Amino acid sequence: MESTDAIPQFSKSDAGSGGVGVANMSALAAGPGIQSVRDVAIIVIVAVIVVGGLELLLNLFSVPQYVMPKPSEIAYALVTDFWFILPHLGHTLVELSSGFTIGALVGLILAAVITQFPFAEKIIAPYILMLVTTPMLALVPLLILRFGFGYTPRIIAVALAAGPMVMINAATGFRRVDSGKIALARSYGASTLQIFWKIRAPMALPMIFVGLMVGSIFGLLTAVGAEMVGGGFGLGNRLTSYSSMIQMPQFFAVVLILSILGILIYVLFFLLGKKFASWET
Repeated sequence: MESTDAIPQFSKSDAGSGGVGVANMSALAAGPGIQSVRDVAIIVIVAVIVVGGLELLLNLFSVPQYVMPKPSEIAYALVTDFWFILPHLGHTLVELSSGFTIGALVGLILAAVITQFPFAEKIIAPYILMLVTTPMLALVPLLILRFGFGYTPRIIAVALAAGPMVMINAATGFRRVDSGKIALARSYGASTLQIFWKIRAPMALPMIFVGLMVGSIFGLLTAVGAEMVGGGFGLGNRLTSYSSMIQMPQFFAVVLILSILGILIYVLFFLLGKKFASWET
């Protein structure tokens, strides 16, 4: 009696009879690449049309520079003033990276705690809701009064803005685990800690990366807002300074830098999620 567990064999003739042959696999592999190149080309063409159209309209209607500078003027300001803006970009990155690291670590720890100990959620949840619903910029003046105009109040504000976003998404991911897998692990004698590290944490990775992405964006917005409130350095300070002096090309150059920074943050966590949580798709 033949075994039903034998591995099926595919002959070379399958490639020419509608099977999964080498030619078919090559076509499937080439398809997404061609499509992605086409998508990038379309995006670039649309961007060129939008920027070129805006330049044309501003020239056509003679819009003053202090109302809306031309894209060419913004690009010129970005090139000529970049080395002056670069140190301020460094200050913003220090605030963002420090505050986000602290907030993300605290958020992940709290998410693990409230997942393992439901009673702790009843204690922590009201304060998390307060942090989520309270604009962090409203706390910045109080933090400045207490800690001065240095890095400290900005880092605290970024941590308070990023932490709850990471905690909420991570806790959601820890809970979105098949109860059957947990029951099976317990039937084999797995401890609570083993279940968390071997089942809950890996299964929660997609939501954790989403929380890190959202938290970092919130942190960037908070860092810039805190710099606008007080202090003599940072990209937010440059926005306030350029707007007060009606240097709109420089103002929009800083806005462009912030936009690129936000896109890079999104791409970073997208790639990390694709690498470490690709099984989600």
